[in-house]
Amino acid sequence: MQNPFVTTYSKIPDRSYIPTVQTMEIVENFGYRRPSESVYKITGVRGSGKTVLLAKIEEEVKNLEEDKWYIYRLSPTRDMLQQLLANLADDFSGIKGKSKIETDLSLSAKVFGVGGEVDIKTADDNRFFDYGVEIEKLLKKAEASEKKILIGIDEISKTNAVVDFISEFGKWLRAGYPIFLVCTGLYENVEQLYNVKNLTFFRRATTVMTDSLNYIKMTDMYRRHLGVDTSYAKKLADMTFGYAYAFQELGVISFKNRDYTMEEKEEALKTELFAYAYEKIWEEMSEGDRALVSLLTDKEEYSKEEVISRMEKPNNYAVYRDRLLRRGILKKRYGYIGLALPYFGDYITEYTK
Repeated sequence: MQNPFVTTYSKIPDRSYIPTVQTMEIVENFGYRRPSESVYKITGVRGSGKTVLLAKIEEEVKNLEEDKWYIYRLSPTRDMLQQLLANLADDFSGIKGKSKIETDLSLSAKVFGVGGEVDIKTADDNRFFDYGVEIEKLLKKAEASEKKILIGIDEISKTNAVVDFISEFGKWLRAGYPIFLVCTGLYENVEQLYNVKNLTFFRRATTVMTDSLNYIKMTDMYRRHLGVDTSYAKKLADMTFGYAYAFQELGVISFKNRDYTMEEKEEALKTELFAYAYEKIWEEMSEGDRALVSLLTDKEEYSKEEVISRMEKPNNYAVYRDRLLRRGILKKRYGYIGLALPYFGDYITEYTK
C-alpha cells in the first residue's frame, strides 16, 4: 500500500490533506461575481503549509468555473512581467502558440495589437517595447471576454523583479481589470515590501496566517490511514502541535515503521524536524528573538511577568513577542505565551546552547 502521507515540498497531499478555514474563505471570495478582495498574502513559519495552501487555492479556483479562470504561477526569481506576458499572449492574443516571449524579445508587435508588421528583434528596438503596456492590452481582452486571471507567487521577497511586478499590479487593480493575486512568504520577507514606494495597496491587502491543523481531523487521518485506534491516534496528533510538516512527517514515520514504539516515533520525528525545519528557522531569527525563545524551553507556556523577569532587556519584550507571534514561532493564550512548534524547545536546548 502506498504511503498516504507526503513531505515533498509544495506537493498537495492526496489522501492526507486537511482543509483549512483560510482555503475555504479565499476560494469563496473568488467565487463571487465581483470578489471583494483582490490580493491575499499568506504568511507563516517554514513548514506550516503555505505552499500547499496556495496550490489548493489555485486548484479550487480553477474548479469554480473552468472556462472563466486562467491560473498562472509565476516564479519570483525571474522577470515576472515577462512571464505573465508570455502566459497572457498564449491565451489571449488570438494566435495561440505563436506568441511566446523569447528572451531577446524576438516577437511580432502585431501579435500584441500594436499594428504594423515591424518585428521587435534588436536591442535598439527594445525602447519601443514595454511589458506593462502589452500586458494591459491583453487584460482588456480578458475583461471583454469576461475572463478572470489569478496569479500565484510562492516565497515572495523584496527583489527588483517582485517590486516591479507588484508596482504594475497596483495599476491594473486601479484600472479595475479582472486580475487577482495570492502570494506566500515568510512574514519578514513580506514585511520588507510594505515601505516600498507605490506599494501601499499591497500593505493594506489581506494577510492570512497559516493556522494549526484541526486536532480532530488529524486524529481521524492517523486512525484511518495507520489502522490504529482513536486513543493512539490522539497521542500522535498531540505530538505534532498541529504543525503541518510535523503532521505529515509523523505520518510517514508511522506508516513506514509500524513496529516502532511511541518513543521511537517521537525521536525519529524530532530528528527530521531539527534537521529539515528548525535549523533553518533558528538561523533566520535575530539575536533578540533567539534570546526570548531560549527562555521558553522548560514548560508549555509562561506568563508575561515570568518572561520579563528573566530578560536582560525587558523593555523589548513586546517587540520580540509580537514579531515571533506574526512569524508563527510563538503562540499566546490570555497573557501567556509559549513555543508553537513541537519539540522546538528541545532543539534550542540540545543544539544552540
